[in-house]
Amino acid sequence: MNYQPKSIRAFIGAKNYEESRAFYRELDFEEIVIDQKMCLFKVNENLGFYLQDYYAEEWVNNSMIFLEVDDVEKCAAELQSKGLTSKFQDVKITEIKQFNWGRELFMHDPSGVLWHFGEFAK
Repeated sequence: MNYQPKSIRAFIGAKNYEESRAFYRELDFEEIVIDQKMCLFKVNENLGFYLQDYYAEEWVNNSMIFLEVDDVEKCAAELQSKGLTSKFQDVKITEIKQFNWGRELFMHDPSGVLWHFGEFAK
């Protein structure tokens, strides 16, 4: 590359845009409203994604995002402490699973987007 990349961001859709916005705020993502139909949700300066007020079932149900974390145990505890599965009807969170490359847990957001929270083996 002859240029310096600064960030990479996925676009995801929402079955119910306002519910998804509330969900990601509950996860402590910083919301930056771009317009009436799109927001940027940031974890930090370089990590984030765009949430759109657009839903195509086949696309959303096949969307996956991997978020590398430094401690999957702490991540799992924090996700569970937020009570997301009782606050948002279609949210599902799995137990931590062990793989040859590391450990991860999975979470479906209210629209069906599959999040992977993973910690690579050291």
